[in-house]
Amino acid sequence: MSELTIDQLKQIMLLCSGVDDGVDLSGDITDQQFRELGYDSLAVLEMASQLQREYKLEIPDEAIEELNSPGDVLRYVNGKLAVA
Repeated sequence: MSELTIDQLKQIMLLCSGVDDGVDLSGDITDQQFRELGYDSLAVLEMASQLQREYKLEIPDEAIEELNSPGDVLRYVNGKLAVA
């Protein structure tokens, strides 16, 4: 499977619940913390669930707790995809 890009991740993030309509995902958000972007823990869980479904990955709860920014997600998911 191909690598997850920041643009693909942004699309998934927009689908997640718990986010204000006014959240701005334009620009370089790679190293911004999810909470700074307006994402609460439920939105991060929803994002992880969506990634698991779309990319047929397993993301354990312990790993989800360590995903604090879009960059963390990209590194984790692309690391798993590279092994698969």
